[in-house]
Amino acid sequence: MTDRFVYDCALRWSDLDAYGHVNNARFLTLYEEARVAMMFAGGRAWGVGSFADGVVIRRHEVDYLRPVDYALGRATAEAAPTVRIELWVEEIRAASFTIAYELYDRDVLASRARSVLVPFDLAAQRPRRISADERAFLLRYAPGLHG
Repeated sequence: MTDRFVYDCALRWSDLDAYGHVNNARFLTLYEEARVAMMFAGGRAWGVGSFADGVVIRRHEVDYLRPVDYALGRATAEAAPTVRIELWVEEIRAASFTIAYELYDRDVLASRARSVLVPFDLAAQRPRRISADERAFLLRYAPGLHG
């Protein structure tokens, strides 16, 4: 078991609001990048490509703990400043699962979030159950949960 998936996400100039902080709505985009990396790229590497066939968000919940600055002092010509996002699976049900996130600005916790996701059959336009392979993959990132 791995427990947490860790993703370093580059900040973009377009992420900023009028105050020079990462805009609150952009946090969802940053969380999405980490989630896609875990489920689509990580899932495929583990032999599970079905998440890319259809998963929808049922619910997001975000707690903003402190502002995140773009921090030009941390940028270089080769790389934008980054934030670290750690994510894990908090709950797995028959037809949904919950991913929890923590976003760190350097080593300071800046935000926590949760997303409830539903596997979705795009052709039939309806939710579907989690497959055994998907469940096994999700359990890699589910500390304390058992199959």
